[in-house]
Amino acid sequence: MASFPSIQASFGIQKSSKPNTKIVKLGDGYEHRLLFGLNQNPKIYSLKWENISETDSDTIETFLDARAVDSASFTYQPPGEGTSYNFVCDSWNKKIDFANIATITAEFREVFEP
Repeated sequence: MASFPSIQASFGIQKSSKPNTKIVKLGDGYEHRLLFGLNQNPKIYSLKWENISETDSDTIETFLDARAVDSASFTYQPPGEGTSYNFVCDSWNKKIDFANIATITAEFREVFEP
């Protein structure tokens, strides 16, 4: 499994959670909630690499393009976390701000694989 290049993301990172919960509506407004599956709380990270060199942006973009071609997940250690997790990146954007300076935004979705 490939590891994401060691280029630090800019601060302002957003981490989202949406637990996989099944809800059964009962009478009189009551409900029962059930966690569904073994890995029921995957995380989604919205990341930005701001004002990085064109070389670093090409490294990131080449890595993400390769994962899109082979449909493989990759390991990444989010800032502030003590361990690496498996992610896929469904979409990313590259903006060239100035000569030889670029910004990449991406959304990493945690996946669970054997």
